[in-house]
Amino acid sequence: MRVEDCRVITLDGPAGAGKSTAAREAARRLGLPFLDTGAIYRAITLVMLKENIPAEDSLRLRDALRGFSISFAGDRVFVGERDVTEEIRTLEIDAHVSSYAALPVVRSALLDIQRSQSVGGLVAEGRDMGTVVFPNAGLKIFLTASPESRARRRYDERVARGETADYDEILEAVNRRDRLDSERASAPLRQAQDAILLDTTDMTFDQVVERILEYAGRME
Repeated sequence: MRVEDCRVITLDGPAGAGKSTAAREAARRLGLPFLDTGAIYRAITLVMLKENIPAEDSLRLRDALRGFSISFAGDRVFVGERDVTEEIRTLEIDAHVSSYAALPVVRSALLDIQRSQSVGGLVAEGRDMGTVVFPNAGLKIFLTASPESRARRRYDERVARGETADYDEILEAVNRRDRLDSERASAPLRQAQDAILLDTTDMTFDQVVERILEYAGRME
C-alpha cells in the first residue's frame, strides 16, 4: 500500500444516505481534501440533458466528455465558468444520473481524474470509491439508511430550499435509483469486503460525523 493510500477515506452507499454532507464535514475536520464524485456525475448528467445527448448515444457522449470541465470552489460546483450547484440537485437529475453514471465510457473518463486527486490523502464519497476507484484506501465505509429515511431527507432538503416537493415521488425515485445502481453492469453499488457498514437511519448528522472520525482515528 502506498503511503498516501493510508490517508484515503472512502464513503460509498446509496442515494440520500448523507454521504456528501458527512464526508465534507469529516474532511474539513481531518484537514483533508473532499472529492464529491456524486456532483461530478450529476454535472455530467446536467450537461448531457442540456445538449440532448441520450445515454444510448455513445459516440456523441464520448465527444462531449472530451470537452467536459468541472471545478469546485468551497461548496459550489462549476462546469466551465457556470455555477451549477443548484441545478444538479433537482429531481430531474435524480431520475437520470444513474443512466449516465452506469456507462463504462463515463466511468473510464473520470477514473484517472479521481485517482489523481488522492496524493496526500482525501475523503471521497460515491458508489464505487472503495471497490473500484480507491481499492487500496486505508479506510472504507459503506454508509446506508432505510429508503424511507433517505427520501425524507431529500424531501426536507428541497422544502428548505423553497422548492415544491412530493415525498412519495421522491421515495419512488430513491427506490428506482437503488435498483439501477445495484443492477448496472459497470461498477455496481456494493459494499467492499473490507468496508465498515454504517447505518445512519436513526443517527443525527453529528453522530455520523463523529463515528467517521472515530474510525479515522484508528488509521493513525
